[in-house]
Parts: sequence; C-alpha cells; structure tokens
Amino acid sequence: MRERIQGVPTVVYPESDGKPMAETDLHRDLMMDMILTLKHHFRDSPEVYVSGNLLVYYEEGNIQKSVAPDVFVVRGISKKLRRTYLLWEEAPIDFVLEIASPSTYKHDLTHKKALYASTIGVQEYYIYVPYGAIVPRLQGYRLVNGVYDHLAFVEDRLRSSVLGLDIGEHDGGLRLYDVSTGVWLQPPLEGLATAEARAETAETELVKALAELERLRGR
Repeated sequence: MRERIQGVPTVVYPESDGKPMAETDLHRDLMMDMILTLKHHFRDSPEVYVSGNLLVYYEEGNIQKSVAPDVFVVRGISKKLRRTYLLWEEAPIDFVLEIASPSTYKHDLTHKKALYASTIGVQEYYIYVPYGAIVPRLQGYRLVNGVYDHLAFVEDRLRSSVLGLDIGEHDGGLRLYDVSTGVWLQPPLEGLATAEARAETAETELVKALAELERLRGR
C-alpha cells in the first residue's frame, strides 16, 4: 500500500484586522497626507516603497503576529502593490510613523516601540500625538545596537537619515521638510491646488495686462 503524501497547508494571511483605519478625521487626514507626500517625493526612486495601514506579518505561519503601521517606508524593494507585507519575504522596514491619540500613545510608546525595535528591527520610529497628550507632541527614535536612541530636535524638527528629510510641525499639521531646498513639502493634491491657483492668478494678470495694452493703443 502506497503511503499517501499530504501537502503542507497553505497559511492565508488576512488583509484586514477588523480595526478602523483611524480614530478621527484629523488622524486619517494626517496619515494620508504623509503617505501621499512621501509617495510623491520618492516617485522617481524605483526601489523605495511607501505604504501605510497595511498589515505587516512578522512571524511566518502565525496570523496573530501582525501590526499595521500608519505610515512606513522600506528602501531596496519595488513599488509594486501589496495586499499584506510578509517580513520574511521582504526587506526590513526602515521607517515607521504612528499618528497616536490620547488613548493609544502609551501603547505606541511601550508595546509598539519594543516590537519595532527588538522583533521587526525598524531603523527609525516616530510618534506624533496631534491632540497633545505628550510634550513634545512629536517623538523620534533611531535604532542603535538593537536599542532605540531618542532623537534630539534641530530647529524644531527631527532629522530622518532614512528619508533624507526633516519632520516637524508646520501650518498646524505634521509636515516633511527638505533641508537641501529649504522647502516644506506639501501633499501632492494640496500642491496641485496651489499650482492651479497660481496659474489662474497668472492668467488673470495676463488678461489685465493685455486689456491695458489695448487701452493704451486706443488713445
């Protein structure tokens, strides 16, 4: 009698944990602004992957071992769309930002901080609490020999060596600052609206100038 060979069961890693995307409108908007800004900034870098609110599984075969960073960046992998992020099949995560609330910031500063440092090995970890449960509202850490070092502010900003950008509060929200150009980066939709407004202003000024020229010619 032949021995029956059974295949190894395939583990299905869920794409949702049933939790809401964000607690408030402000949390959701900040998270989306940061993701869109980073995607736009690294749009010409083929091996910089930007994502957020995506389930990251960090123990193969165990669907209970997952976390969903609000914003994260990985260098050295393609920008392809992913349904989940399986850490053992991908590159280590380089940057994480959590938009915390008064009810979650303690968890982010303890459990998540330890998880990102010792288990996942996130190189830089940032926590922002827009409603001011901690002072300062923005905290940053860099992994050194497996332990997070607290980052110091430089001109009211935290410097990210992973991103090559600064992070700080500007115009009432969290923004990224390009030190090389001295410019605060805007979410692309906001930047598009600004560009359109400038174009409309320029067009209006051109119409006025042409009208004035016609008036002078008619004298």
